[in-house]
Amino acid sequence: MLDKDKKLKVIKKFQTHEGDTGSTEVQIAILSEEIKELADHLKLHHKDHSSRRGLLRKVGERRRLLRYLKKENAKSYEELTKKLKIKQAKTLTKPGTTADKVIEEIKEEDVDASEE
Repeated sequence: MLDKDKKLKVIKKFQTHEGDTGSTEVQIAILSEEIKELADHLKLHHKDHSSRRGLLRKVGERRRLLRYLKKENAKSYEELTKKLKIKQAKTLTKPGTTADKVIEEIKEEDVDASEE
């Protein structure tokens, strides 16, 4: 659990506008800090299974928020993952397709979306 001061620092650092406490970026940053704290705790107390379960829940929640942010605001997603040093999820390809075909499809989708 983050103490109040740490949480306020994280909010200040990642807020998108003044008074922002609940944007996707802030939520992801807070979850990242909580994940770091839980990971450190579990290094010392490896048999603490309830904390491990909480850690997995936070990781899943952060993954969902990252997926949402990537879909809604790709630029912000890129910046946030660099700031927090989070690995970006790989895009999965369909069986039988090459990476070149997938890249072409994505570019076509981007062009179609910008024309609308």
